[in-house]
Amino acid sequence: MTRRAAIYARVSTSDQNTENQLIRLREVAARAGWTVAHTYTETASGAKRSRPALDAMMADAARRRFDVVMAWDVSRLGRSLRDLVDLFENLRALRVDLYLEQQALDTSTPAGRALLQMSGVFAEFERAMIVERTKAGLAHARARGVHCGRPPASDGLVEAIRALREQRVGMDRIAKELRCGKGLVQRVCTTMAQEAANVG
Repeated sequence: MTRRAAIYARVSTSDQNTENQLIRLREVAARAGWTVAHTYTETASGAKRSRPALDAMMADAARRRFDVVMAWDVSRLGRSLRDLVDLFENLRALRVDLYLEQQALDTSTPAGRALLQMSGVFAEFERAMIVERTKAGLAHARARGVHCGRPPASDGLVEAIRALREQRVGMDRIAKELRCGKGLVQRVCTTMAQEAANVG
């Protein structure tokens, strides 16, 4: 049975065009004996969240309108390694293969599938490094006396919350009347309850 291919081509700016990508990928499809069933092209920055052609392609993949997605380069498909792995996983779950010309990646082969699995490991590594760098940055800032997170609530606001709570006003209403976050009201009320328990 002839495999149906979808070609996805993207350029970043309007003074570029996708024609060279399309020509090369059509040649690859012809050589492999694949039928190009759908072509998706768009002009969009790789960092842009909304990419209608890519979204349409993934929707069609879910409808089983093709068996393999072809792209010129891995950078055409995602904004980050995590995005790429998510896209790869979605295609794998739909049993749609992926062909990337520049990376010589073809997930219809054992080597291609192994390379794809490795990319998941690298994505986890990237996420762990981001978390580690964030924690190190926060620790360094705190060591220099820099406050991290939300600014502390003023004494006046805390006292207003306490006064209303002592009048048995509900936490949601306190937050609404004082125009402050529910989390702050909850923290103050929890402290008040602990103080009352300690006195008792």
